[in-house]
Amino acid sequence: MTIVVFVKNTAQITSRRCFSSRLHGLSRTGESLSSRSPHISSSASATWSSRTTGLRFMSQGTASRSSAGRRSCSRGALALSGAAAVTAAAAFTGFLANINHLQRAEMATLVPRAVEEDQEEGDILARCRGFMSPPVTDVDVLQQRKGEMCTRMEMLIMETQAEFCKALEAVDGGTFKVDRWERKEGGGGISCVMQDGKVFEKAGVNVSVVFGNLTEEAAKQMRSRGKVLKGKDGKLPFCAMGVSSVIHPKNPHIPTVHFNYRYFEIEEEDGSKQWWFGGGTDLTPIYVNKEDAFHFHNTLKEACDKHHSQYYADFKKWCDRYFYVRHRGETRGIGGIFFDDLDGPSQEEAFGFVKSCARTVVPCYLPIVHKHLRDPFTAEEKDWQQVRRGRYVEFNLVYDRGVKFGLATPGSRIESILMSLPLTARWEYMHEPALGTREAEMLEVLRNPKEWL
Repeated sequence: MTIVVFVKNTAQITSRRCFSSRLHGLSRTGESLSSRSPHISSSASATWSSRTTGLRFMSQGTASRSSAGRRSCSRGALALSGAAAVTAAAAFTGFLANINHLQRAEMATLVPRAVEEDQEEGDILARCRGFMSPPVTDVDVLQQRKGEMCTRMEMLIMETQAEFCKALEAVDGGTFKVDRWERKEGGGGISCVMQDGKVFEKAGVNVSVVFGNLTEEAAKQMRSRGKVLKGKDGKLPFCAMGVSSVIHPKNPHIPTVHFNYRYFEIEEEDGSKQWWFGGGTDLTPIYVNKEDAFHFHNTLKEACDKHHSQYYADFKKWCDRYFYVRHRGETRGIGGIFFDDLDGPSQEEAFGFVKSCARTVVPCYLPIVHKHLRDPFTAEEKDWQQVRRGRYVEFNLVYDRGVKFGLATPGSRIESILMSLPLTARWEYMHEPALGTREAEMLEVLRNPKEWL
């Protein structure tokens, strides 16, 4: 799912310098790969250990983590590409899906929370050292509002962006270009893109933090779905933020992955606030690999089970329903989890769940990437990848709520909305794989979603 962003201008950053005087001098020059979190090298037969799930996954390479990696705030220039920057639209429109599904999940038996192994939320400035760029909101403002959910969520999405980008760079050997942009009505975002790399044809990881007053159209949509919104003098102040990513690898044996985690907050006339979270992570392989599917889904399930016994089962079904290409009669991929309008059982519990999910994006995907890094492939397998990418494009342009909302909104940032699209794709007339082939096996799974665990 993508997000709409409205842009005043794009700041192309062309030198390795800090974007903020508060963060000046936090250079990454001379930093070794071993200090970057997480790092994957190419030596043989080692084990990936997930900090979030505790699952150990055998791959063909070595994975190691840094204890406290320090990252420069400076990054290179970017020609904006943008899956994640459309988080605002996803937040606007994400409310529209399957509210009854969530209500069923909330009634299920709550599982006692496991003791969090994550670091405490420490000093804002110290945490910013690991980001791809200074945060969208001024650091001084974040320090003053450290305990507010908007601040905590912005720090989480910035950390998620940095961790995922560093992990992908360590595998690919390339460098993400970083672009900061501003929204005239309030807020902005940070787009990180790596294109034509050794491993990834196109990799985008975007953050957006936008605020202002809800448009009448957005407020009308929310009211039509059951939200009771009472504005002051016809105005409804809001804040929406999220991180989103789509990764398109070159090798057809490495799956495409997408994730999006977001937060929406509205202030009503009496000063009270309505809030909710949404998001998910899903995998789109070109060929069926049961071991990869198990690892991916199990990593997500273990994160879900820490918070609610029904979350994985319900959100997996929701994911299969949402990422469905109706005119083809098939799902976009093998799913994962998807949820929206999560506003309980408490804000702290909901945030804890979103944080657990966001911290699975590296351990659920990078072991799969590294495992297939050197898999050989044929021209025919590459052609099948291009056909499947065509289906990916069809879903995003025809059904994705965030994309549709953005394209219909005057002044939206088209490059950001369309960042989720691959560089290359293929459409063949009346294409149908031969029976008994691996391509036919993949199509059967897409037409009849499976339980992978």
